[in-house]
Amino acid sequence: MLQKLDTSGLTARFPQLKDKRWIASLALFGVLVAAFGWFFIGGDGDDVANYRTQPVVKGDLEKTVTALAQVRPKTFVDVGTQVSGQLRKVEVEIGDVVKQGQSLAQIDPTVYQTRVLAGRAKIENLKAQLEQNRAQLVLDQAREDRSRQLFATNATSKDAFELATANLKINQAKIASFEAQIKEMEATLQGDEANLNYTKIFAPQAGTIVDQIAFEGQTLNANQTAPIIVRIADLDVMTVWAQVAEADVPRITAGMPVYFTTLGMPEKRFTATVRQVLPTPQTINDVILYNVLIDVPNKERELMTNMTAQVFFVLGSVKEALLVPVAALRPSQRDKGGFTVRVIEGGTVKVKRVSVGLQDRNVAEIKSGLNEGDVVVIGQAARSDQKQKSFSFGTPKFK
Repeated sequence: MLQKLDTSGLTARFPQLKDKRWIASLALFGVLVAAFGWFFIGGDGDDVANYRTQPVVKGDLEKTVTALAQVRPKTFVDVGTQVSGQLRKVEVEIGDVVKQGQSLAQIDPTVYQTRVLAGRAKIENLKAQLEQNRAQLVLDQAREDRSRQLFATNATSKDAFELATANLKINQAKIASFEAQIKEMEATLQGDEANLNYTKIFAPQAGTIVDQIAFEGQTLNANQTAPIIVRIADLDVMTVWAQVAEADVPRITAGMPVYFTTLGMPEKRFTATVRQVLPTPQTINDVILYNVLIDVPNKERELMTNMTAQVFFVLGSVKEALLVPVAALRPSQRDKGGFTVRVIEGGTVKVKRVSVGLQDRNVAEIKSGLNEGDVVVIGQAARSDQKQKSFSFGTPKFK
């Protein structure tokens, strides 16, 4: 409650103050000025109890960008079949470790064996006919030679000579035809033999069977797409596929240090470096995300396919640095881009200019201007009659 004001002296110099509305306005202005000073200046500078403080400490600080990720094998291959048929046998199971060239499965080879046998028989038949025509060619060549000699001495007719010559040429053409047919059939046979070999499926690389898509007795159709039977993955090296928001991806570069944890092992920190930032984004729920690839050794098999990981890209870090809360920093009025802090010294509040290094959302590195143990102001203390800094200004009442 405001006390009654003695306005006799003021009204003598300023007659307009006889109007009580002027007096009320003047009093209200005074209350606002006092409140403004208490809120922004912090009350009595000598009363350090009005402030919340915290000492300057030494510690480690790192600035990171976080992202969710999925763990996948770095290299894997889907093993399928190039021929159609019934899957007669699968020789491996999920989890088996296989070597390159090891037999994995077999397609029913009956149809392809039949084609190979038929092709070989046709080639043998063509070769036999070729030999027959070659023998006939020798006879036709001899007949043509005798006819030529007789015709030269007018001992035979011209028609007989021409017939012998024509027979020779016809037989030569037959031989050339059989030779071409044999080449064609040999090419067809090679394709049929390759298909027969494709009925036996071998591992193209060493690794672990991580998935099986086709099973024994299933009929596979390879005419449109190659059916997949199993997937082999090299689990010695895993790749973490991290999805980074478009606002953060410009700060991510190849070779940058990174660490991550998995959902099942939150206490285990895996360290690595960024291998690649893929240039093509994905849009998920109207959010543009870029895939960042991180390779990590997995000799102990701790990481498994499709594990969820939280990745931390380290933009910067310092060790044993002087640290203060970001709330203690105030923009410097004299040095644009610089900062000041309020320090409690000798029971009073002093303002000091500081040089700031690395900082995150909560903590900042102090390069100069403060010492370990200095007590800095980080905010206004709550008063006993006021838990929150709020003001309610009404019209003052005067007696």
